[in-house]
Amino acid sequence: MNASVAIQVLPVTTDEDEVIRIVDEVIAYIKSTGLSCYVGPFETTIEGDYDQLMDVIKECQYVAARAGCPAMNCYVKISYKPEGDVLTIDKKVTKHHK
Repeated sequence: MNASVAIQVLPVTTDEDEVIRIVDEVIAYIKSTGLSCYVGPFETTIEGDYDQLMDVIKECQYVAARAGCPAMNCYVKISYKPEGDVLTIDKKVTKHHK
């Protein structure tokens, strides 16, 4: 696992219920990929191969659009280590959830 990404998809709408519905569809898609992920209150973190994660990030925007999102802002953080492994989600947060 040479990459970890955090993605936040923010639908451009003032209807909070609609924001939640669209974001839930994006999260459902991420979970369906089978990749290790962690859903937080502001973003979702995903681990895996760099190229695969870039495809997931792109698809997240398409999922939101298909869910009826007319426009969105997406914020992405990337941790990438071409020759080796990045720190895992578990290593970063498990101690804080005991």
